[in-house]
Amino acid sequence: MRKWENNIETNPDILYGKPVIKGTRIPVDLILEKMSSGQGFQEIIQSYPYLTDDDLYASLAYASSLIRNEVTKPLAS
Repeated sequence: MRKWENNIETNPDILYGKPVIKGTRIPVDLILEKMSSGQGFQEIIQSYPYLTDDDLYASLAYASSLIRNEVTKPLAS
């Protein structure tokens, strides 16, 4: 599992504490939204040339870490 902590930070003075790529104001949820709409790494990096593949992988690792231990309950039928 990739460590996201090297690439992602939260700071109450940057975007109200939303997780962002370190050294930028680019929120992780924006990266994930672009990926979920079908944009590949190279397309995202073309739009944001100061991002790296490691930043994008860290965004995925961050999202994964948030839901890894999430407990769900079956919906009532």
